[in-house]
Amino acid sequence: MASFPSAFDKEPASVLVNKTPEGITTITINRKHRRNAIDGPTGKKLTDALLDFENDSTQKVCVFHGANGTFCAGFDLHEVAKFQPDQKNYIGPRIGAHERVEGRNIGPIGPSRMQIRKPIISAVSGYAVAGGLELSLIGDIRVAEEDAVFGVFCRRFGVPLIDGGTVRLQAIIGLGRALDMILTGRGVGAKEALAMGLANRVVPKGKAVDEAMKIARQLVSFPEACMNADRTSCYYAVYNARSFEDALSYEFDNGIKVIDSESVKGAARFSAGAGRHGKFEFEGKL
Repeated sequence: MASFPSAFDKEPASVLVNKTPEGITTITINRKHRRNAIDGPTGKKLTDALLDFENDSTQKVCVFHGANGTFCAGFDLHEVAKFQPDQKNYIGPRIGAHERVEGRNIGPIGPSRMQIRKPIISAVSGYAVAGGLELSLIGDIRVAEEDAVFGVFCRRFGVPLIDGGTVRLQAIIGLGRALDMILTGRGVGAKEALAMGLANRVVPKGKAVDEAMKIARQLVSFPEACMNADRTSCYYAVYNARSFEDALSYEFDNGIKVIDSESVKGAARFSAGAGRHGKFEFEGKL
């Protein structure tokens, strides 16, 4: 009897995207057979998904996670093992020159060199190691499950951090802690990650996405331009400012733009009684 491919034979999509009417985009790495390790096509899909989120004015916050109990095991070493670009008719992965998409710096693992212009929450379950650690660092907030492990596991295989890890990690947790992780390649559990500032919150196993969505719903309730202006100023001060005075000037010049559009209306709401006595709920959009 002849055999024909069916819908059930089709390999699942390696990147899943869901958008909600309230403005929360969920991006999921879905390569169960490789523990969500990233190959070239998956890196491109991740990049495209994040750029689409950034460019979609209806979407305000992104929750980024891995399916099947693992965040991401890094770049797919099965792909690295094929890396022989000098051979004739080579068709394997290309790891080298910077690629640019829409003027942005794209790496072998995809979007981890990019600074996305809207808030991202990384929901980390299982392992976020090597390039997976680098991908988790694009989040402004990392929610880790109690059994999560972060680490530069690529140390043991001679694969360097070339997707932002040496830049972002030390900015987030400090040079000393970053060098401990980078040089030793040891695993860092959720509790230690929380203590060093690598994780922002630790939740029970299976609850990282739920907690990330809870935070995302809080963020979409706030005036967006003001929140993004403050976020951008923080990143400028860390990565781009030439001096303390330059950082302060950027903060003012960036923030003053939202005074007319959001701050005056917000102050009027406060004057009318909203947000008094420590109440932190924002009733409605400006």
